[in-house]
Amino acid sequence: MIRFAPPTRHLAALLACISLSHGADAAPFEVAIAPSRFELSGKNGARIGQALDIQNVGTSPTEVAVRTIDWSFSEDGTVTYHDALQSDSCRTWVTLERPRLRLAARERRSFRFQVEVPADAPRRECRFMLAVEGVEPAYQAAVQNRGVSLSLPVTGRIAVAVYLSVGGAAPRLSMLSTGMREQPTGRTPVVTVRNDGDAHGRLGGSLDAVDARGRALEWVPESTPILPGQTRTLVLTPRADGDAKSMPRPDYPVKASGTLDWEDGSFKVEADFR
Repeated sequence: MIRFAPPTRHLAALLACISLSHGADAAPFEVAIAPSRFELSGKNGARIGQALDIQNVGTSPTEVAVRTIDWSFSEDGTVTYHDALQSDSCRTWVTLERPRLRLAARERRSFRFQVEVPADAPRRECRFMLAVEGVEPAYQAAVQNRGVSLSLPVTGRIAVAVYLSVGGAAPRLSMLSTGMREQPTGRTPVVTVRNDGDAHGRLGGSLDAVDARGRALEWVPESTPILPGQTRTLVLTPRADGDAKSMPRPDYPVKASGTLDWEDGSFKVEADFR
């Protein structure tokens, strides 16, 4: 089974489309990637081939390097990238089409990769990132410290997560609580969820809410992954066609009800947020 992320291009991270070309040696990193992540499943001994769509959205030729990296994701939502193979890494299962790809202006190419699951692989979720990186520095960062000024090359990168469920690995989510959390922008509604499965899960769905002034709201949960063994507190944010930041803050208390979904189930929610 193959599940792709929504087809929106990685144009947020990639504006790393760094046209901030400071210095004669700088080369803009203007690259779009699709899909934004891969969610795959496979059996022991299977060969799974996929393709990443890479487009140069700039007006000059560019060359990118593609490699795999390991990553970790903390319960507070912090991503850490690891160049060195981690103890549970499955990057050795991965074969890339080539290490580099040169793209003409506005050119789009498919970049193939293959995951070969060992015949004796245990039930687990294999996770790695495909890192698409500029070969030339995108700009020079000026660093000043104790009177010393340095100019350091900075290279653009877009990292695409690949999740591969092996042997039926799956999430098992449970909702622990609803409540409020202090944020820099003020008190914010949250839900706390635990994953006792052996693959990542995500929350979807929405809650219909009414604030103390009688205004109707629709809240959706943060959709970042909940990795196996994690307990994460996820923010509920207003669904809006325009800019959610421009919406007025609700007056609490807020009564909310609805269903939050995950890959293999759902949670009925009836809660007062104060």
